[in-house]
Amino acid sequence: MSNLIYGLVTAMMIAFIATPYVKKLAEKIGAVDAPNQRKVHTRIMPRLGGLAIYIGYVVSFFLFVPFTSKPEMLGILIGGTIIMLVGMLDDKMQLSPKWKLLGQLIATAVVVIPFGLKVGIVNLPYSGYIDFTSGWLFWLAIPITMVWIVGVTNAINLIDGLDGLSAGVSAIATATMAIMAIQMNDMIVASYCFVLLGAIIGFLYFNFHPASIFMGDTGSLFLGFNLAALSIMGFKEAVFVSFIIPIVVLGVPLWDTFFAIVRRIVNKKPISSPDKGHLHHCLLKMGLSHRATVITIYLISIFFGTIAIVLSKTSGLWTTIILIVALLFIIHMATEVIGLVSRRHRPLINAYRKLKLKYYETRRSH
Repeated sequence: MSNLIYGLVTAMMIAFIATPYVKKLAEKIGAVDAPNQRKVHTRIMPRLGGLAIYIGYVVSFFLFVPFTSKPEMLGILIGGTIIMLVGMLDDKMQLSPKWKLLGQLIATAVVVIPFGLKVGIVNLPYSGYIDFTSGWLFWLAIPITMVWIVGVTNAINLIDGLDGLSAGVSAIATATMAIMAIQMNDMIVASYCFVLLGAIIGFLYFNFHPASIFMGDTGSLFLGFNLAALSIMGFKEAVFVSFIIPIVVLGVPLWDTFFAIVRRIVNKKPISSPDKGHLHHCLLKMGLSHRATVITIYLISIFFGTIAIVLSKTSGLWTTIILIVALLFIIHMATEVIGLVSRRHRPLINAYRKLKLKYYETRRSH
């Protein structure tokens, strides 16, 4: 356990020390973020802050993560380095979406194909399991894993819209995975999580509102890639809800991304078109301050993390089903209340209002 703490503190201190230097570098090379109608900040801000996270992470990785016993760990490091470089290029040059996607696919292919990080065995209740480690399913595991990693990478990138938001949500997800890795006695995954968590915390001091530097795509793509890869690494052969736990751990970015797609379909807009309808935008429209919005989303992330931990310890089928159904209902109601799709598209709330109106009309008639 002491090794975990040393890894966390070392990464945190290095990222903390590196961030002011990275800020100067960003300003020098012109890696800055100018305000526009979609963005909340009102002044030019240096980005590239993810480089400080990477520096803290990579130094502590080689000092405290026993990666030689799990080659997938080295694959995550190499793939993460590629994705970090893609993010740096985007922060400096504003890459087109197709070039960013190509970089993500290359980084993902590196960790999946030569280093073998893939979906493993999914245990099903009372009906055996699905084994993705042999036969024709072995080849199906490759595209499934790649789609998951690229999807989560972009989900983390999409929520990077307020000071400290993406970094804080990533830190909570990383801490959740660290707790579950310790519970599963997987100290290698736990050590990796602690190193990554320390680097995020060290940077978050400068990134929390009012931020003096943004993590940029350098950070959001790097963190998204790591969280996606770690979620597979930690739970590829866990209990039958192993395919659900990573989704719950990463609940906030996946929730926001899913309903962003729904919102654009409902409004008949291209799925890739940007808008100001994301979770943080909706909370700001409801009257919450910048800091209150970020803290609210932190609390939602902690809620998802807690549910994930409970699910990982639950063995009863019906208990698991009830928890998942309850979680889906809460998510849907929150989506309607917040207006994540639109203020008009609220089927459950509108149905309740109609029933309530009909009830009062019936009472009046009697």
